[in-house]
Amino acid sequence: MKWITREKARVDRIACPWLVSRFVDKAPTFLFVPDREVMAVAEREGAIPYDVPGVELGHVEGRCSFESIIVKYGLKDPALDLLAKIVHGADVTADRGIAPEAAGLYAVAHGFAIVHGDDDHEKIRLETPMYDALYAWCQEQPGG
Repeated sequence: MKWITREKARVDRIACPWLVSRFVDKAPTFLFVPDREVMAVAEREGAIPYDVPGVELGHVEGRCSFESIIVKYGLKDPALDLLAKIVHGADVTADRGIAPEAAGLYAVAHGFAIVHGDDDHEKIRLETPMYDALYAWCQEQPGG
């Protein structure tokens, strides 16, 4: 399947590809396009839009996009729930204190954005092992 979002990814737009590729779609293709082109390209390409305003897999009912994907695809995993809380805090400024790890994830994700700029696919490639490690850590936590 094709998945599409806005370019210049930071937290949610990189965490979501990790989640999708690990738990939803074993061979995803991710498209990053300018804000104003997302819906038109999604329709033309038959892609699933995420982390864009007004879509099911965006910020909905207090959830970040990562959490919306978990809900949509019925992913039941205590470690994913903890990771979702961390991603939410890193992505939603007002909720940064929701998990102690959120501020660290925010800093690291923004560091990748500073170093790698607009190369969203490179950020996915480089940050995927970080999300694998963070998920492994979440699995080791009580209840994970």
